Amino acid sequence: MGENQAFGISNDVVPQGGSKCFDDDGRLKRTGTVWTASAHIITAVIGSGVLSLAWATAQLGWVAGPAVMFLFSMVTYYTSVLLSACYRSGDPVSGKRNYTYMDAVQANLGGWNVKLCGVVQYANIVGVAIGYTIASAISMMAIKRSNCFHASGGKDPCQINSNPYMIAFGVVEIVFSQIKDFDQLWWLSIVASVMSFTYSTIGLGLGVAQIAANGKIGGSLTGISIGTVTQTQKVWRSFQALGDIAFAYSYSIILIEIQDTLKSPPSEAKTMKKATLVSVSVTTLFYMLCGAAGYAAFGDMAPGNLLTGFGFYNPYWLLDIANAAIVIHLVGAYQVYCQPLFAFVEKYASEKSPDSDFITKDIDVPIPGFRPYKLNLFRLVWRTAFVIVTTVISMLLPFFNDVVGFLGALGFWPLTVYYPVEMYIAQKKIPKWSSRWLCLQTLSFACLMISIAAAAGSIAGVVLDLKSYKPFKTSF
Repeated sequence: MGENQAFGISNDVVPQGGSKCFDDDGRLKRTGTVWTASAHIITAVIGSGVLSLAWATAQLGWVAGPAVMFLFSMVTYYTSVLLSACYRSGDPVSGKRNYTYMDAVQANLGGWNVKLCGVVQYANIVGVAIGYTIASAISMMAIKRSNCFHASGGKDPCQINSNPYMIAFGVVEIVFSQIKDFDQLWWLSIVASVMSFTYSTIGLGLGVAQIAANGKIGGSLTGISIGTVTQTQKVWRSFQALGDIAFAYSYSIILIEIQDTLKSPPSEAKTMKKATLVSVSVTTLFYMLCGAAGYAAFGDMAPGNLLTGFGFYNPYWLLDIANAAIVIHLVGAYQVYCQPLFAFVEKYASEKSPDSDFITKDIDVPIPGFRPYKLNLFRLVWRTAFVIVTTVISMLLPFFNDVVGFLGALGFWPLTVYYPVEMYIAQKKIPKWSSRWLCLQTLSFACLMISIAAAAGSIAGVVLDLKSYKPFKTSF
């Protein structure tokens, strides 16, 4: 023990690398790397959000659109680095681990902050699950409609009800939701990342082809023109576009959970910083290209969902591939996002009823050629119920763009900016009113204003949608 104390390691912590099978906290050795963390982040980030970026760019124009995207990428990268430093309390190499975002808030801020963080984080996860269910149904219907349209030679309008597609997506999610935790999800994340590149690249290629067909670059410096929309609509739409872009970048709600899969040494914060740089750079490049290509192709008429906006153009099989890639990607992204909520509920239940076999007992289910699958009845019932509830809500609320914008606005400031900044100030003991403290608070306040504006724009969009809305009767 004397050697441990000489190196500044507390007596109650097993030193890093002290065992071949276990980490310093007694859990099985973590195996995550920069690349698995980047795959998880890219899976979470290049989600359906990328498809609304051409529309967002159209509202803001050639100057503000790319500038806002770049600004959000810088803010996301900076605050993610601040947040990753909160994974361990005290020493960045051997300090106590915080396994979840809420644990980090508890360790650094405590009090009412913890409950508020939990409410915002988990409400956001439920919202993302709903948004992804809607987006996947839209893509599945786009495939069905394009095939129907070509089979009928354009004579059939091909109206399709969205409910069966949302139910089908829900059934698939029920199966995948039985994957126990992040460590076992890495393969799904890599498949989903490949899919996100596939459909983003197809969207980009089709945008470029459309620009070539038009013979000119659409759009203007200031965005959608007054006349196409009223002045009030222009303001609301610009606010909503901010929310869409915020949603497209936000992954802070699962950052700590992803960081908890990383092996060390080097310290998890260092690895996470690299993974954040890789993933934010890659996503920003894709976002800029997809947003710009979509806006240049369609101008003021840029659609809310880039791939469905190409209508029934040939080659329609290429659009089918892109939409199928979206659906496969969303299956993985849904799981990556929901893991923190699944883990929180299961941990809470086992702490409340440690003696309940229903909650704690695993049943070995033999799988020929593989290790037996450990089936937990509580996990089966609770995760299935969660997927069913989010699917039903999706069938009630099929407004993709407005839902996406509202979620982005709701989760962006508290989770991506406020908590990382406040925890960093507390951790580094930055004195109040010092120049560094003032800079961090100014950043936080500016992002709060953006969040409020974006939420207002999205609510206005939802109110407009509700005027022509019938529950469970949505068809496209």
